[in-house]
Amino acid sequence: MTDFTEIWSYLAQGPLVWLVATLAAYALGHACFQAAGRRPYVNPVLIAVLVLAGVLWGSGTPYPVYFEGAQFVHFLLGPATVALALPLWDNLGHVKKAALPLLASLLAGSTVAVVSALGIASALGIGGETLASLAPKSATAPVALGISAQLGGSPTLTAVLVILTGIIGAITATPLLNALGIRDWRARGFATGVAAHGIGTARAFQVHPTAGAFAGLGMGLNAVLTAILAPWVLSLFQ
Repeated sequence: MTDFTEIWSYLAQGPLVWLVATLAAYALGHACFQAAGRRPYVNPVLIAVLVLAGVLWGSGTPYPVYFEGAQFVHFLLGPATVALALPLWDNLGHVKKAALPLLASLLAGSTVAVVSALGIASALGIGGETLASLAPKSATAPVALGISAQLGGSPTLTAVLVILTGIIGAITATPLLNALGIRDWRARGFATGVAAHGIGTARAFQVHPTAGAFAGLGMGLNAVLTAILAPWVLSLFQ
């Protein structure tokens, strides 16, 4: 046991081990997702987060040490977000036909996301840095972290809230939209992208390519609108 502890302590100092651990955790989550028949509640990101949290807690590894190795995955968030323009281009005709409903949905979705989060938190007595960290929780991570920092929030807390929002949205979107009787893939995808950003968009692509394309559009537009709305709405609650 002592030898294993010494070996682990040595390996944990290298950043590569945490990159491998991150990829392995997601591979495990995806395998569970496939084994469960691609059920939305068996979310691969959620499983990966739980596995990595357990490993970090069990090994006593501080988050900064982990992030030193996993930051390459974080860096890829930007290119992955930009790459969503490709399926969107393939569905450009559908986007043009539904431009007005999409804009109305975007305004409603973005406004409700920011106002509801800040309103509920403020009613519960939350303020200051924590309240500011909540404002951009429905935007995609690279944008949300920047908004949080500018508003005086904690980017670390915002990152956690963004991940939780995405996971909850990805799990609940399909059964909720089914229960509401919404069958249009454009509407389903756009709603998922606005509410659950990148994780929700990944789920939308698993369901249907058109839904995925519109989820990417919703995610991108919501990030821009949240950057405009969040400072103004936050000022109303401070």
